[in-house]
Amino acid sequence: MTYGFSSASAVNSKTAFGDRLFVFEVVGLRQTPNNQQSAVPIRRSGTVRLTVPYGRMNEEMQRIARLGGKIVSIERFDRERVEASTVAGAPAPSSKDSKPSKPMTQAKAKTDIPVNIYRPKTPLIGKCVENRELVGEGGIGRVRHLTFDVSGSDLRYLEGQSIGIIPPGSDDKGKSHKLRLYSIASTRHGDRLDDQTVSLCVRELVYQHPETGETVYGVCSRFLCELNDGDDVQITGPVGKEMLLPEDPEAKIIMMATGTGIAPFRAYLRRMFVEQHDDYKFNGFAWLVFGIPKTPNILYQDKLEAMQSEYPDHFRLTYAISREQQTADGQKMYIQNRVAEHVEEMWNLLQDEKTHTYICGLKGMEDGIDEAFAGEAQKHGVEWSAFRKQLKSQDRWHVETY
Repeated sequence: MTYGFSSASAVNSKTAFGDRLFVFEVVGLRQTPNNQQSAVPIRRSGTVRLTVPYGRMNEEMQRIARLGGKIVSIERFDRERVEASTVAGAPAPSSKDSKPSKPMTQAKAKTDIPVNIYRPKTPLIGKCVENRELVGEGGIGRVRHLTFDVSGSDLRYLEGQSIGIIPPGSDDKGKSHKLRLYSIASTRHGDRLDDQTVSLCVRELVYQHPETGETVYGVCSRFLCELNDGDDVQITGPVGKEMLLPEDPEAKIIMMATGTGIAPFRAYLRRMFVEQHDDYKFNGFAWLVFGIPKTPNILYQDKLEAMQSEYPDHFRLTYAISREQQTADGQKMYIQNRVAEHVEEMWNLLQDEKTHTYICGLKGMEDGIDEAFAGEAQKHGVEWSAFRKQLKSQDRWHVETY
């Protein structure tokens, strides 16, 4: 069975108007009596392009896999361009000519992104008004939630952006310390909802010097963790467009975080479920998979679990606690293992054009997550790297790791 369109009448069919359509580029299909009669014959190159309604995508993926095919790309079918060209009597453009359309809400959101309002040579001087510990008793390390008063300044930012912090003093060469970037953990309105603050989630970097064995502290993280109320902080930015939250209140948001990678997701979730604004009322679905070493290291645990309890139809919370939980084969439960457990469900979510995926935290998590999705994609005859690239081109795959 195929879903190819070859004429204006086909484009104007009830199916075209009733469903979103996607173009599959497929290689390696075996020629069979069924597909020999296809309206979209297999070319000598071995490539075939199929136009598939959204509601039949999973079924068609399975059929392609049974026929030995591999999906190398999936694109949104640009129906408006096809209709315009066929009405004018010109040949309909191929799906290669039609770039995937981006949601209008996302395009609108990116027209007014504040960037570099404050630069290193002229930083904003903010004041610390909150510095509290987030790691519970028995947890590992030190993580602080910090809030800075920026009233009277021109600083504004969006969820998913970062600010720079310039620590005081100089390095061993006598030069001023370079700024460090930190993901913003508050919404654009700040924790006090008055547009006058910005918050961070900062882990103190501590390690042993490889030669001397001396305990070494991160210059900027140590400075921030030691701040007292009223202390000055040099702030730059904001920067970043990679992790912006779509404005669509019906969006489906998959979030994968380790440790302080929770920072931008705290901002997302507060905007979705804590704040109330006339111009944004979230009615979609958000799923956070959070990797931490021990239960006391679940940052913002009480708030996260309160959201899950209050909005069970719109927010799902999944932990991967490496030193307390185990996989089915008795190994430590890392975030990539938890993703692998739920990958079929996540894969199905990714077929919806409203789904956006965000990854933030330790760089080491990326390979395991890719491996999990690659295995699931293969079941559907899809090459994961090509599909991920497609998601990226549609602004639906967002990664910020360190």
